[in-house]
Amino acid sequence: MRILITGANGMLGRTLRQKLSDYELIPTDLPEGDITDENKFDALMVREKPDVVIHCAAMTAVDDCESKSDLAYKLNAIGSANVAGSCARHGVRLIAISTDYVFDGAKERPYHEFDAATGGATVYGQSKFAGEEAIRLRCPDHVICRISWLYGAGGPSFVHAMLKLADGSRPELKVVDDQLGNPTSTLAVAEALRGILSRPFLSGTFHLTCEGEATWYEFAREIFRQRGIGQKVVPCKTSEFPRPAPRPANSRLEKRMLRLCGLPPMPEWREALREFLSGEI
Repeated sequence: MRILITGANGMLGRTLRQKLSDYELIPTDLPEGDITDENKFDALMVREKPDVVIHCAAMTAVDDCESKSDLAYKLNAIGSANVAGSCARHGVRLIAISTDYVFDGAKERPYHEFDAATGGATVYGQSKFAGEEAIRLRCPDHVICRISWLYGAGGPSFVHAMLKLADGSRPELKVVDDQLGNPTSTLAVAEALRGILSRPFLSGTFHLTCEGEATWYEFAREIFRQRGIGQKVVPCKTSEFPRPAPRPANSRLEKRMLRLCGLPPMPEWREALREFLSGEI
């Protein structure tokens, strides 16, 4: 199986290159894998002839999306439409990576795949949701995989930020304790994508976050506990750290489609963190 990866130099892309190396991989990124140039991307597809595209390329800097909204839509919406159109024209299966930000975060329970998404309150979420809709419209043979609170080797991620801040120079760290989510490792996502790749007739939207939930404060405490770091962490509210893009209070994703389709469950988030911290970070 020939798999073309867009955004292959990003955090998830790098993990996929390592963990899916038993497939014939075609890693692409800028400038040769420019998803915003439809003709150029289509020529790449003609030349490489993949069986599957794993579409990771995106603008993921949430706050930058607010001030650079044209670029966010060009990458996340138009870019995804270009990839989907090319896959449909050439009979290539598309597996696209999306985000919890397509929801508004207002529910009291985890969001499942049959909950209506709107794009939420951020340009990032709205542009990614527009990309999802373009994929559904243009490429019937698709799987959309939503992830959140992602960390992986080389970063950048919350895990890397916390370990850098815990350098002994700060008596305490304030970390937000009123946002809930599923901390998720790129290793866990790569393994889940392997299962999806093994099911060629599978389609639809899947949530691929680790099981269990935590606040950012609880996540930070667990990182330091597992690393044996005695850093003091103090809980605080989101309002104490205003950002250009509002963060969803509830980023939890239920993995209903994995259950319904008989795919293996995602690992528990603390176990996934332990696996990650035991290797090269």
